[in-house]
Amino acid sequence: MRWTFSSVRLRKPHKPGRKCAVIILLTLLLVSALIGRPVLHLAQTAWKDTAAKEPLKEGFVDDASRMNAMEISEVWPVPLDTREAEAQLAQLLARAHREGLPISIAGARHSMGGHTLVPGGIMVDMTSFNKMALDETQNLLHVQAGAKWSQIIPWLDERGKSVAIMQSNNSFTVGGSISVNCHGWQYGCPPIASSVESFRLMGADGNILNCSRTENSELFSLALGGYGLLGLILDVNLRVVPNERYRLEQKIVPAEQALSTFDEMIEDPNVAMTFARMNITPDQFLRNVIITVFYHEATPSETLPELTDLPLAAIRRPVFRGSSNSDYGKKLRWQTETKLQPYLRQSYYSRNQLLNEGVEIFENRSADYTDILHEYFIPRDGLEEFTTALHEIIPRHNQDLLNVTIRQVEEDQDTFLRYADQPLFAFVMLFHQPRTEAGDRQMESLSMELIEAALQTGGRYYLPYRLHATPQQFHRAYPQANQFFALKRTYDPGELFQNQFYLKYGRSSEMDQ
Repeated sequence: MRWTFSSVRLRKPHKPGRKCAVIILLTLLLVSALIGRPVLHLAQTAWKDTAAKEPLKEGFVDDASRMNAMEISEVWPVPLDTREAEAQLAQLLARAHREGLPISIAGARHSMGGHTLVPGGIMVDMTSFNKMALDETQNLLHVQAGAKWSQIIPWLDERGKSVAIMQSNNSFTVGGSISVNCHGWQYGCPPIASSVESFRLMGADGNILNCSRTENSELFSLALGGYGLLGLILDVNLRVVPNERYRLEQKIVPAEQALSTFDEMIEDPNVAMTFARMNITPDQFLRNVIITVFYHEATPSETLPELTDLPLAAIRRPVFRGSSNSDYGKKLRWQTETKLQPYLRQSYYSRNQLLNEGVEIFENRSADYTDILHEYFIPRDGLEEFTTALHEIIPRHNQDLLNVTIRQVEEDQDTFLRYADQPLFAFVMLFHQPRTEAGDRQMESLSMELIEAALQTGGRYYLPYRLHATPQQFHRAYPQANQFFALKRTYDPGELFQNQFYLKYGRSSEMDQ
């Protein structure tokens, strides 16, 4: 047999052509742009972030606005022992009367208009007054006014209970919360006053009164939402509810479809908590809305989730803080919430888990800038008019808007100086501004226009924030204010309890009408 060997030509390795190289390069650049820029932006944000706020000068105090630093006579911390505290508080009030020193009352100081401060006065620090007990047969939490929700929620969680009504964060005290009559995102609920069964109040004369809907009822309605002007709230009986397992559902819709979509989502009788967030990116300003609804699980198939940090806690701060003074950061935050978060979030939460988050994850600690809250309460038939006004007013003032959250609140039937005289939608806005007089004047100009827009719809604005409303706007929003201040002086004829809010609107109320 004859074997024939044929030669084999070995090919040289193929070199990619210029076109292929360009495609590879463009692909790498695209991947880098998609991943590298967000990572770089978040890294830069984290690098610039500061661990703590700058300290105040000795003798000075401030609130969450960091725009109200003022010198006071003293900070008086309440003693831990209840009897000792009550005796010493009465002595303190008597001394303040003798020496002509006004008293302000402070908890976590998260109001922003000097509501816990008075120049040259004594600030009573309630935060050490934080004991609590639970009456499980009546579902009542007996809690001292200085306790923070961050202390209360884990304590209740161990007992299978939860707070009925509170703000969206846990950093505030009970006394502060009921003094501003806060509301939350608990669906179908009035403000927190509706969950208060009773409280004890130390008046200007040092005497302690029990206040409820049937006992000292006028004081009950005045002190709830009374901004500390009627006396010292010592302890409160709050109604509590079961801690339950909730299912999350979210929809992203154009703004014009938001109300009808919300109505559809709340038709389910198991709806428990709701809120919406508007798109603030410049190219889609207020055009889209994320609607979030949590539903009771009627027959829970699993045990309650543990009281742990919410998902993405580590990344949420740089994502949020990176949106200040940055159009790109705002767009990245919206994309994170609408495109990434749906794949990473939990499907089920406990009620306590949702309530147990502090403002620290978002708060501004910069020495040069601060974040300022606004809140406006709008009736349903005024929503279109108000959102149209927002589209025009905010861009014209060129202010750095970080957030718009919308919540629903039912009519308040308990407080005298009430904001919710009917079912309303609350627009909660957060602005980023320089910590300068010029920055404050610019914010004041914006505030007055937004307040006017809310008033035009038959709505009003919330009182715990910057005192930018004119006295005339204040009295239009709260026509009962003159009577409120007159009653305050009836119970406190020496005007012992004061704050910046009272100095601006209370003392001058007769002259402005």
